Amino acid sequence: MPDPEIPDRGYSTKDVAEVMVPKKQSFSRRHWGKLTIAALIGIPTIVQLARSYAALTYTYSAGDRVGYVQKLSRKGWVCKTWEGELQISNIPGSAPVLFYFTVRADSIARAIQAAEGKQVALTFEQHPGIPLSCFGDTEYFVNAVRTINPQPGYPVFPTPAVPATPQLPSTIPQPARPDSIPRD
Repeated sequence: MPDPEIPDRGYSTKDVAEVMVPKKQSFSRRHWGKLTIAALIGIPTIVQLARSYAALTYTYSAGDRVGYVQKLSRKGWVCKTWEGELQISNIPGSAPVLFYFTVRADSIARAIQAAEGKQVALTFEQHPGIPLSCFGDTEYFVNAVRTINPQPGYPVFPTPAVPATPQLPSTIPQPARPDSIPRD
């Protein structure tokens, strides 16, 4: 039964206010454009950063290369790195085999410059898949250098193992040493 004090109308003020208020939309429904742009930019950026971190952190291979440093120069517009060439093939008449490398540390670059003209062994690590030339132009990063032959122009021969000298029988006279011969 209707209340006698309330006139018989279709809607009250409270009913109209509830109908007129729009329903609250979810965050993703209101900002779908911004979320799409953020996903299109953010996801590839995160993937590229993870790939760069993995390429710079993990070593694919490591080893030594022996030869003569032909060139070492500091290159780059913004990020300066030391880039060099090592001539591996030093046989006369053969085409040289060049090993291109990158040096990040200035102290190692100074050590390589100090060994110019000498045969050196460069210890390197290979990091394939580096995305930017800001880290280096090559994937081979030199982290140590040592001089093999201190005098330029002389070939390096392996030193043979010295066998134990057999004891000579006491019946064979030992030759006199030059410093023990009396001089007149």
